[in-house]
Parts: sequence; C-alpha cells; structure tokens
Amino acid sequence: MKVTKAVIPAAGLGTRVLPATKSMPKEMLTIVDKPAIQYIVEEAVNSGITDILIITNRGKGVIEDHFDRSPELEERLLASGKQDVYDQVVSISKLANFYFVRQKETKGLGHAVNCARSFVGNEPFAVLYGDDVIIGEDPACGQLIRAYEKYGKAVVGIKSVPEEAISKYSSLKVEQLEGNMYSCTDMVEKPQRKEDVLSLFSILGRCVLTPDIFDLLDNTKPGAGGEIQLTDAMRTLAQTVGMTGVDFTGKRYDMGDKLGILQATVEIALNNPVLGDSFRSYLKELSKTL
Repeated sequence: MKVTKAVIPAAGLGTRVLPATKSMPKEMLTIVDKPAIQYIVEEAVNSGITDILIITNRGKGVIEDHFDRSPELEERLLASGKQDVYDQVVSISKLANFYFVRQKETKGLGHAVNCARSFVGNEPFAVLYGDDVIIGEDPACGQLIRAYEKYGKAVVGIKSVPEEAISKYSSLKVEQLEGNMYSCTDMVEKPQRKEDVLSLFSILGRCVLTPDIFDLLDNTKPGAGGEIQLTDAMRTLAQTVGMTGVDFTGKRYDMGDKLGILQATVEIALNNPVLGDSFRSYLKELSKTL
C-alpha cells in the first residue's frame, strides 16, 4: 500500500530552548525565512505525502494559522503589487491536506502518535519528528518510504551517534542488508549502562510505521521519563516481525537545541539562492576577527 499520510508530533514544550519557546512553539522558530516545521512539511510533500496530521497542544494555534489562508494579508500584498510574495504565502496552505489534533496531556511521543489512530486508519504512515529538520537532495522521508515498499516492513531512519551521546538516544540491534539498509531486530531507549548498548545506531527523526503500532502503544507502559515511549512499542515490532533501518542521507538539525538552531540557520543561509553569496562574504569578514 502506498504511503500518503504523515504525522508530525509538535506538542513538545521546547524546554531546552527557553526562553525563546515561552510564547513561541519551537516548531515555529525561523530558519532564515521559514519556520522549522515548514521545512519538515516540504520534505514530506517532496516524498509523495498528500495528507498531514500535525499533533499540537495548548498555545500552538500559530502552527495552524501558518498553514491556513490569511485573507487580510493576501489582500494587502496584492494591493501593494507584491505578487511574488503573495504567491509564496498562498502556496503554503496548498502544500498538502492539513489536519490538526491536540495532545491534551504531554505523555510522550508514543502517546502523541497514538492520537493519530483515526487519521491513519488501516494504512502505513510516516512520522516526522517536529524537533528534527533534515536537509538533503533526496528527502529523508522518501528514502524510508522506498525501503518500506521494498521490504514490506516498518522502517526507522537511523544514524550513528558518538559513543558518549548514545545514552541520550535509542540504541538499535542491526544487521546490514545492503548498502545503507539494515535489518533491525531490537532497540532500547536511552541506554544507561554500557551492556545495554546494542550499537551506536540510533533512530533520528523519521520512521514509517504500520497500523499495528497502535495496539502495541495501547499496551505500552510508561518508560524513560515516565512517558509512553514510541521506541518501546517499536521494540516489540522489531522483536516480533522485524523492522528495516535506513542510514539516510541528508544533514539533520536538532531544533530542540540552541546550537542546532544556530547551525541550521548558518548552513541553510549559505545555500540560500538570494542571500547565500552576501552571507558567505559576511562570514569570511567576521571570521577574521575571531
């Protein structure tokens, strides 16, 4: 079955980037000229996704507004002869069919994904974490969808992380299938002991899941941090029917981290067709003073 639906969990509190996120959702923090979540939506759309559910919570109505029409603004832009900007603004609402649901309690990523049950129905679906912006020529989500179509199993996007950082992530038991494709048969969330580390491969920001994940989530007890961890449900999936891991291409930026936000801003600005050359010249001059 073709993957046409995507879920973007965007209900986190953004505590790592306070005070910026006191009144602004971290998903709406700007990278050059677009909010972070728009990059994630565009990746999904460029991967063949047509229907997107964004999971929010209180205080995040601005995300819904961003993907809606804005008649007053549009009228002003047309009256001012700013056709190009008007076209840009209108195109945002036409990227996909957007749906929104609120996670009424912040009980973890697994709980958030479980809120998508009625939206997903009996279809496979992509999950694009709202913290992770991934930039590359080949959309990361699309790479996972192709792996699902080839192997017929749920897929996790994986990258190798430094040994000293693995306790902050998940650790996967993997065996190479071919190229950047792996068979994944076990995983552990935030391993705290060395003997619990299965490998340095970790799930980073993307997965394609089958609808049987929902029954597993229903039976998943709170794990790390007292939250319903999606990894714990996926672990059962991996141990029983197996999953596929894709060491995806593209650069990942952690938008829940202040340094990650700065890195995304600088590196994406350097590749901006309008600002890139001027910004590069500025950085070269600035570097002489460092």
